[in-house]
Amino acid sequence: METKTRHTIEFDTYPDIAALPAADAALLRQARTATRDAYAPYSRFRVGAAALLENGEVLTGTNQENASYPVGICAERTVLSVASGLHPNVPVLAIAVSYDNELAPSVAPIAPCGICRQTLMEYQARYQRPIRLILAGLSGQVIVVTDSADLMPLSFSANSMK
Repeated sequence: METKTRHTIEFDTYPDIAALPAADAALLRQARTATRDAYAPYSRFRVGAAALLENGEVLTGTNQENASYPVGICAERTVLSVASGLHPNVPVLAIAVSYDNELAPSVAPIAPCGICRQTLMEYQARYQRPIRLILAGLSGQVIVVTDSADLMPLSFSANSMK
């Protein structure tokens, strides 16, 4: 007999950056600024991420494309790599992600791709701490996800290999 299971996710929505708590708004502003440093000559879709570490430091990362697709790396994985390299024992508490689509308005929230979601899961497992996600474009609505693991139901983990 088959059983159906439904996965639901709860997240907060805000009409714009002005409605966010001050700390979230500051982190999102840094992600928006970081989009300027993205290397996206092929897609012209520039993504910036800003990570708040437990020690209070904020690091940024951007997407880095390559003519040899899919060699590029997303902003979320870039900022997690920077955090792991510079502060290997300091958990990430929150990541704001924004984008500048040079071909269309950047007004809707953006969510991490599948590879980034898997990487977020691994990082959370490593530090046993949830990572809050603040997701937005350059303007418009903002989505806040309390635990990035909510974006990856039925995820693959170290437990899957036991």
